[in-house]
Amino acid sequence: MPTVAPLDLEGHVVAAHFLGDIPFFANAAGTIHRLDGGEKVTEAHQGLLTCIRDPFSSTLLTGGEDGKVFRIAPDGTASLIAEAPRKWINVVAGGPQKAVAYAHGKSSFVKLNDGSLKEFTEERSVEGLAFANKGLRIAAARYNGVTLHWVATSGDPVDLEWKGAHTGVTFSPDGRFLVTTMQENALHGWKLDGKPGENRHMRMTGYPAKVKSLSWSPKGKWLASSGAPAAIVWPFSSKDGPMGKAPLELGTRANIMVTQVAFHPAEEVLAIGFVDGMILGVRLADSKEALLRRPGKGAITGLSWSSNGRLLAFSSEAGDCGVVDISA
Repeated sequence: MPTVAPLDLEGHVVAAHFLGDIPFFANAAGTIHRLDGGEKVTEAHQGLLTCIRDPFSSTLLTGGEDGKVFRIAPDGTASLIAEAPRKWINVVAGGPQKAVAYAHGKSSFVKLNDGSLKEFTEERSVEGLAFANKGLRIAAARYNGVTLHWVATSGDPVDLEWKGAHTGVTFSPDGRFLVTTMQENALHGWKLDGKPGENRHMRMTGYPAKVKSLSWSPKGKWLASSGAPAAIVWPFSSKDGPMGKAPLELGTRANIMVTQVAFHPAEEVLAIGFVDGMILGVRLADSKEALLRRPGKGAITGLSWSSNGRLLAFSSEAGDCGVVDISA
């Protein structure tokens, strides 16, 4: 059993992330806690709604009930990126060239590094945002699909339509696929590199609950998801992605739902967090399981690996958090 360094915080913890080898824990009350030679606290929001790791820099991005968007540096310094008084900011995304996107109502906004602000308006409210890995292109998930916008050029937006409420969105690491989480118990995907007129849709259904956590494997061959009593892992290595293929089911536990998934940064190893606070590590090659944490007080709300892949940070809705040392 690996060693676990526990951290007990007050109330619901929204997310756990690493910046380098420093773990951060974002509390729903609005404080950001980091373990850096002892516990340090950054007062960020009056009510925190979202905290993500910016995939393009070693910083965190947060949004809150106070209408503010912050960038949190590795030393805990909080820089105000944007403010929308009397709006709730529960969707943020980090992009290339230090761009930051956030949304409220039917509008998404992109704050560029030079301070300029671009606004994109949809017909329905924006529920999820993601930047493509190359070029300043953003995807906005909404009711009945996703809209793709070029941020720095005047190219026409591209609408990807599929009936239903799309609540989150992610690009595959190679940019060939776009996948959304849906209000119904399903994922939906589009091939972005197909020929015009080709059937580009990918339906990924059969979940007993809503999918709230997604994680791509290091090279983008697999997409892991929560929403079932096992981690559902879809194959994306072929040109048609998961179409016509069955997913892997890893870490199956009878009637105990997976709430979080996180792929190791270098290996095809998946950390799986459950509703009862338990955490498993599973190797894709042979489905071999390792118990990383016994059941705890609350559902796992966040999982994050350190940059070297030796440490795993976790958070829970009951406030019991910590770091698992895999190398031990």
